[in-house]
Amino acid sequence: MEALRSFPLNAWYVAAWSHEVGKKEPLARTVCGKRMVLWRKSDNSVAALEDVCWHRLAPLSLGWLEKDNVVCSYHGLAFDGKGRCTHMPSQDKLNPNAKVHAYPVLEKFRYVWVWPGDPALADPALVPDMHWNDDPEWAGDGKTLFAKCNYRLFVDNLMDLTHESFVHSTSIGNKHVAEQPMTTTHSGRTVTSTRWMLDIDAPPFWRMQLDKPGNVDRWQIIRFEAPCTIVLDVGVALAGTGAPQGDRSQGVNGRVLNTITPETETTCMYFWSMLRNYRLRDQTLTTQLREANANIFLEDQVIVEAQQRAILENPQMPLRNLNIDAGSMRARHIVDEMIAAETRTAAA
Repeated sequence: MEALRSFPLNAWYVAAWSHEVGKKEPLARTVCGKRMVLWRKSDNSVAALEDVCWHRLAPLSLGWLEKDNVVCSYHGLAFDGKGRCTHMPSQDKLNPNAKVHAYPVLEKFRYVWVWPGDPALADPALVPDMHWNDDPEWAGDGKTLFAKCNYRLFVDNLMDLTHESFVHSTSIGNKHVAEQPMTTTHSGRTVTSTRWMLDIDAPPFWRMQLDKPGNVDRWQIIRFEAPCTIVLDVGVALAGTGAPQGDRSQGVNGRVLNTITPETETTCMYFWSMLRNYRLRDQTLTTQLREANANIFLEDQVIVEAQQRAILENPQMPLRNLNIDAGSMRARHIVDEMIAAETRTAAA
């Protein structure tokens, strides 16, 4: 019987930034409990195989790249991007059974995405929309966190930004975030939580970006797409200038893109980027925003990793919910339904 898991397999997950996968050496990653080896072929397409040699099970990621193949460093067997063995030392005839599993892989929005589940279901249209990452009307950059926690704890963290008032009180948070309730809607595989804070003091981070005196109208529009992608539409505008009605011209606008890939039940990779639609050619600002947000996310990492340790130490204690958890509760429900559907299919 398959062990209980908290992630669906039939979904696209980010395995790496595009720039991390090259032609010189293989890259090892773990996605949904599956160890993978990735590399870029001569035509610039990316291959993703299970990270184990057919012969003696040595990790292929310890090997090297040669003529679009990955070569095992133990006995020299070579495998192409489809997982077929193309060379066996000391023999001319290849064993026809010598192959390893190849994962569906595609490149989009500056990311390399892999599909760890049924290859027949790997529909490119199901890649979550993160077009801001390579949209010429937006500028920015991001990083990756390797965290010792279940990926869902980061999803919970992003679906309710009330914690900004407490965890990030010196940067993006102030008392107004916790004081203002959210509205939550859902449809299919998506959940949207919205919070408007009108005529308030701007927190330090947004005051610096706006660079104007006076109270602001602030917005946080959080959109979750199952199983693990969250796009934050965030910003501030001078109070009373029409932002709630759609005119954000008197403010600054950002998109924080987040996708959290489960490695195991207690570890994950968190890929994020901070994008803006102003001062597009200001590389200094891009670097400043990236590093500022990196420090903010490190504050989150401290909390969720401590939370994971407490969960493991107290398995009898449930996670409890407040009104502010409506978005994360719905997100968890959608993912649970995806997992249940896969379980039913496997049983049938």
